[in-house]
Formats: sequence, C-alpha cells, structure tokens
Amino acid sequence: MTVTTRFAPSPTGTLHVGNIRTALHNWLLAKKAGGRFLLRIDDTDAARSREDYVEAIRADLAWLGLAPDGEERQSARFDLYEREFARLVASGRVYRCYESAQELDLKRKVLLGRGLPPIYDRAALALSEADHAAKAEAGEAPHWRFLLDRDQPIEWNDGVRGAQRFDPAQISDPVVRRADGSWLYMLPSAIDDIAMGVTDVLRGEDHVSNTAAQMQMFSALGAEPPRFAHEALLVGTEGKLSKRLGAMGMAEFREAGVEPEALAALLARLGTSQPVEPIAERQALVDSFSLDSFGRAPARFDEAELHRLNAQIVHQLPFARVARLLPGGMGEAAWEAIRPNLAHIGEAADWWRVVTGPVAPPSLDDEARAYLATAAETLAGQEWGDVPWQTLTGALKQATGRKGKALFLPLRQALTGMDHGPDMAALLPLIGRDEALARLQRAAAPA
Repeated sequence: MTVTTRFAPSPTGTLHVGNIRTALHNWLLAKKAGGRFLLRIDDTDAARSREDYVEAIRADLAWLGLAPDGEERQSARFDLYEREFARLVASGRVYRCYESAQELDLKRKVLLGRGLPPIYDRAALALSEADHAAKAEAGEAPHWRFLLDRDQPIEWNDGVRGAQRFDPAQISDPVVRRADGSWLYMLPSAIDDIAMGVTDVLRGEDHVSNTAAQMQMFSALGAEPPRFAHEALLVGTEGKLSKRLGAMGMAEFREAGVEPEALAALLARLGTSQPVEPIAERQALVDSFSLDSFGRAPARFDEAELHRLNAQIVHQLPFARVARLLPGGMGEAAWEAIRPNLAHIGEAADWWRVVTGPVAPPSLDDEARAYLATAAETLAGQEWGDVPWQTLTGALKQATGRKGKALFLPLRQALTGMDHGPDMAALLPLIGRDEALARLQRAAAPA
C-alpha cells in the first residue's frame, strides 16, 4: 500500500506558521515512505472561501518546496457527499434534529450545572415521522447528526500519542450537515480520505476528539480508517499561540528575508526530540523524519531562533540558488566573499555597494593618513597578482613594522568605509586595483 498523506486547508485566509508545519510534516511523512502527498482544498464554505486564497496556498507550498502529487477540491465533490450521505440515511447512521443554537446552549448549561458532561441527549431520536412531517409543514428544516454506536469503545494506536481509547457515550453525536444543506468538516473529510486513498492523517492534537467520532464514520462508510497521528500544537515563546504568531503568513516571512530552507529546517524538528539544525538539504530532513521522535509537550516557535537559523542556512547556499536574488553584476566570487557576513540574502546588496562604491573616506588622524599614503604608494608600485591583499599587507608589515589591528584596520576602513565585514583577501580582488588605489589615495588626502 502506497503511503498517502494529505494537507487540507480551508481557503478562508492565508496559511500561517502552524498550518505550514502540518503541511511540511505530512510531506515529510509521505516522502520518507516513498509515497504521495496530496493537497485538498476544503472549500465547502462558499460564503468565506476565496479563489485568491486558493492561489496563495498553492504559491506558499511551492515557495516551501512542498509540491503536492495531486489536488482535489471539496466544492467539486458534492455529488459524492450526497451519495454517501444517502447511504448513511438509509442505514440509520444519521438523523434529523431541530434544536436551535439557543436551545442547545441551554441544555449544555443545565447539564453542566448538574455536574454532568454537556453531551447531546438524543431527544430528536424520539421524534416520529408525523413529528418530522409537522415540522416540515411549519417550514422547519432539520440539521443532521451522525449516530455514534455507544456499545463499543473507540480505540486506535496513535502515531504520536500511542494507544487511545474513548467512550462514545461521553461524546455528543456530531452535527455533520446544517439546516441549509451545507456540510460541516468531519463527514466530507472522512469520505474524501476514503476516496483519495489517504493512508495516514497527521494533524494537530486539537483534532483528537474529531478522530474518535470519525473512526466510527469510516466504519459506517464500510472502510478501514487511516493511521492517525496527532502532534502537539505550536506555541510562541510566551507559552501560547499569540495573535501575532497565529497571523504570521508566508508573506511576512518572505518580507523579513527568511528563506524557505530555514523555515523548513526549524518547523521539521519543532516538537520532536531531534535537534534543530541548519539543514538546507531537504532530503536530509526527509531521511531523519520519524513520528517516534515526536513528543507531547507544546512545540515552541521562536522568531529569534528562526533568524539565527536563517543566517546559518544563508552561509551554506550556493551561488546557483541565490543568483536571481542578487544585484546585477554580482558573481559567484562576490557571493562567496560576502555570504559569511549575511543574516539575510537581501543584505548582499549593501555589501555589493561596498565593492562597487562609492565609499566615503573615513575620518582619520594624521598618523593613519600617513600610513594610508604609504599603502597607496606600495600598491601602486607592486604587481596585483592572484593574492593582492596578502601581497600588500606583507609589504606594509615589513616597511612599517605594523601588525594586527594597526596593520589591517586602517586599510579596511579606507577600502570599505567599514570597521568590519567580509574577508579582505576575498573582497580586494572584487574592488579591483584601480579603485582600491583611488580609495587609499582619497583616505590619505589631508582633511
């Protein structure tokens, strides 16, 4: 059996970091087994679903390198839902109810006041066909609940949480269809998982109670349930999912200069016993992925950690990966020289301007200007060669007796206008002999 996972977002907004973590883990689970990762657009909510959100979901997955092996849309599958729903009606596994939201809320409050769990009392099962006819005559449309079998405990071996056992008598029969005919999440999802051949469902632990009800839905539909795994939810450093974290979409990460490799490296390991490492190669994340490493503690997402990881990832990226993102004229040698000083690729433009100029001459004292005048004369009288920085500093050390910071810092300041930066041995050849000489002469000129 081919392992098949799915990611099923609703196009009622853009993906946030928690959604992306779920998508990534499902992609990794499928690829580790040589299986298939499917995208299902859960767009049954016609009023809130938008096509631009669908396009944004696809674009975000593409940016992260999570290419689905197939795509389905729930809005194109209503005929399938109707057929399967009719089967459940015929077998008595769904039933009509008429309570309003206010009536249900009152029932819950009464039960809670008695110290009892707020479970639906199944009052609608006592209605006769004459009662249903009278309600229809009065213009009351029913909503539909799935009838749980309360005689058998619900059990499954969860891929993260281990053995799970639920008493169906402690679960309300879930509403699966509204009075207006629209669908709620659980039944169409189960129908789709069967039709799409989904073998593994990896999702957040907030769905555990949904899974308990869906286990019986799969049975009622005549199918074996997928293997279920429920991972700990993502929280911020303050210990809960902040509004900011919950709202952080891929556009915000891109604008902040975060690379997809960094986000994937972080999210792949959050909530597991494996260390978060700057792994840019996606196959390495696939090879190391294991549900056995997932823990039950909340997975803490730290933006500062993401940006540290991003810098480490950027330092690994080859020129071919970043070439289209770099300023015009910046080649591979420049990238390799500048790369170790970057936290984000976008900063390369700032360092490239150091190479291309103009560079403002630093404010120096007479002694430093005299030293730079000597440097300019030395550079003008020597061969440029393959290692001009080593040649220049070697000659200046011998001529002036300077060493260490006194030897190197005034040269860096004159040549780059900075006190720090990329390795000058790599940077000076990029600046070029004529420009380097002109910068030294300008810095040495009297104030």
